[in-house]
Amino acid sequence: MWERFEPVHDLVYFAPEARQAADRLGMRGFWMGYFALRAAPLGAVSPDVVTSCFYVFHPARVARALPDAWGYAAPADVLAARWEAMDVAMTRVFGPEAVESARLAEAADLAWEAAAAADTPGRVLAAANQALERPERPAVRLWQALTTLREHRGDGHVAVLVGLGIGPVEAMVLKAAAGESDGSFLRETRQWEPEDWTAAEAALRERGFLAGDGSLTRAGVAGRALIETRTDEAAERPWTALGAERTARLAELLEPLARAVGGAGLLPPGNPVGLTGQRLAGR
Repeated sequence: MWERFEPVHDLVYFAPEARQAADRLGMRGFWMGYFALRAAPLGAVSPDVVTSCFYVFHPARVARALPDAWGYAAPADVLAARWEAMDVAMTRVFGPEAVESARLAEAADLAWEAAAAADTPGRVLAAANQALERPERPAVRLWQALTTLREHRGDGHVAVLVGLGIGPVEAMVLKAAAGESDGSFLRETRQWEPEDWTAAEAALRERGFLAGDGSLTRAGVAGRALIETRTDEAAERPWTALGAERTARLAELLEPLARAVGGAGLLPPGNPVGLTGQRLAGR
């Protein structure tokens, strides 16, 4: 399900409409827009809160955007702007007919039901998104529901990492070593210094997860598999509530949307979310 809903959610990061919406609000640069658009459901929170929730960003990266962003636009205005931007982006990427179709409306309602069933204790980003009103437009409703589900899974993933003692930079090193993302891209965009990355690699080698050449050892492969398995287990509630048949139906409805995002060329190679070409192609 993640491989199907993540690409649709990711329009808020990679579609030009999102950057244009942030610019219209007065945000200064991509990163101020990114943090404002993603953090807006939390309200006018401090950079410390966002650093904690988002987990893998250097505190200085967040502090360059927040709380200044809230001086340009209130969170409620940012939320309205991101919904409008996603409506326009989805219409462009999927086509007007698809956005107005019964299939998309069905997907929106199924996703909204799953998102409403998500267990949010201890999951701050999921809870904040789940608490938002139900959008009237099916496309926006679908995007918001998938965003709640995405943040629900992400919150659970962070909890697993914390429980296993995997720090923010170590988590990125593992992701890069597994071939899901480009390490340099992760380090630079999350604004960590080379020495932070080197220290994380050393810690993972000491743990037996990383070989001298930077590849995962057998223990590293097993450790990462454990992280992903526990993340999957923590993300089960919405799909259990929806039921196997309707979950499968939602997957079927989302499949062409995920492929359309992949085919639009919006996701950069080595993207930080780990969506590879194979996944976008359904292989």
